[in-house]
Amino acid sequence: MAERAVDARKLFVVHESATGNVVSLQGASLQVDVGELVAVMGPSGSGKSTLLNCLAGLQSITAGQLRVEGPVATVAQDAAKALGDDQAIAQRIALRARLAGTRRKAAQHRAELLLARVGLEGRGQARRAQLSGGEQQRAALCVAIAARPRLLLVDEVTGQLDANTGRGILELLKALAHDEGAAVLLATHDPRATEVADRTVTIRDGRVTGEYQGRNGRRYVFVDDGGLLRLDPDDLQAAGIAGNAEVSLAPGALILRGTHKAQLRDVSHRPELKGGDELVRLEHVRRRFRTRAETVDAVAGVNLALKAGAFHALVGPSGCGKTSLLHLIAGLDRPDHGRVTIGHHDLSHEDRAGLARVRRELIAVVPQVSALVAGLSTLDNVALGLRARGTTAKVAKQAAYAALAELDLQDLAHRPAGGLSGGERQRAALARAFATNAALIVADEPTANLDEANAIKVAELLATKALSGACVVCATHDASVTARATTVIAMRDGKVAPGAGGAQAPPAIA
Repeated sequence: MAERAVDARKLFVVHESATGNVVSLQGASLQVDVGELVAVMGPSGSGKSTLLNCLAGLQSITAGQLRVEGPVATVAQDAAKALGDDQAIAQRIALRARLAGTRRKAAQHRAELLLARVGLEGRGQARRAQLSGGEQQRAALCVAIAARPRLLLVDEVTGQLDANTGRGILELLKALAHDEGAAVLLATHDPRATEVADRTVTIRDGRVTGEYQGRNGRRYVFVDDGGLLRLDPDDLQAAGIAGNAEVSLAPGALILRGTHKAQLRDVSHRPELKGGDELVRLEHVRRRFRTRAETVDAVAGVNLALKAGAFHALVGPSGCGKTSLLHLIAGLDRPDHGRVTIGHHDLSHEDRAGLARVRRELIAVVPQVSALVAGLSTLDNVALGLRARGTTAKVAKQAAYAALAELDLQDLAHRPAGGLSGGERQRAALARAFATNAALIVADEPTANLDEANAIKVAELLATKALSGACVVCATHDASVTARATTVIAMRDGKVAPGAGGAQAPPAIA
């Protein structure tokens, strides 16, 4: 009989808040054996992260029975918590191994091996701020597995990674489970995980509702003690069942038939967008980072022209410079060489206060980490961005609520932001940007933590903002986003493909 690493039975988690109790888990049950890689999938807010926090001992349960075999390691959505800012990443990884009893040289050797396995060979002396979001996520995974945990809990580790890197990380997790005798539980929206995982369990509204093996494998739906079963809305839609359904009985079977054909929404249409006036121009832009061990050109001589009324998707492998380029476009960083112009503003001539003024007047930023104020309500977080731009309190609240409604978050408007799931926080950050009606929207992996349905909705909204006249620039690995973009700009090693973004070669800068 396989050794069990997780035995969770009928877990309930209830959060108290000023507006009433919020139930995150409602009788969730799950068993995981040592040596298994289990993917947990479900929509944003379904309870995935809460379940992982309970297994890690970071969240107390209100009711139920829970047994976990340790030691336990976690990889959270926010890699900064694991990496810190005071050490090179190789030192951070080795430190975790040393704390688990590994000798110094062996710990250093393990750090080097792990970095090589996740594609970060030679980057061990870099610090967190010198890594891209995807590189930070991979480094955080190395920190977690350095001590050879018995149970590894991973929350959305592939959301910010390109397809090849993401597949490699999933294979690494599977090898960890099988070769090192660990159990790995992966909360994810990534459909590739179903192909690598030993099995996939689905969760919705705080209940584990079913499981399957492989993307097209046999599917099981769980029936609770009261005879209640939950069917995935996506499955019902695919079967053409909506509203009422006809139920009939047969030996060993219960047959569900739709009473009318569901109206399926076509999400494959790529909008026809018209280009407008040039809003952003980059001329020979370079951004170089130096450390004692290396010099990296994160952005290496980029020329781009980005137009209003267009949706620009920036793609490329993790660490290719996408985030650094977005920071330069948004005036959050300065180039070492070259010129960035937004409208009639030459950012090289603006001081810090001037850059802040340009952002306030023209730019809305959606960062990789949502950066919400945990103690404020979701509505107040969105309204805060408008108040900082001089909008009156009443108008800010109205616009904030409308933006939340665009992203189906109106029911969470008065919930503290600290009580939102990772996907809900990501959508709230998008609402904060959309509410400003800015001329330039700069978004960094805005669908990374979202389930497929919400990712498609966000991609469509970004395209709609471009149709209404905004210049939208989005770094992404998501095909839902690139399929709706006016222009796809490929980036590698700090450079963009010739002609990307419709830019003409700019004149040389003296």
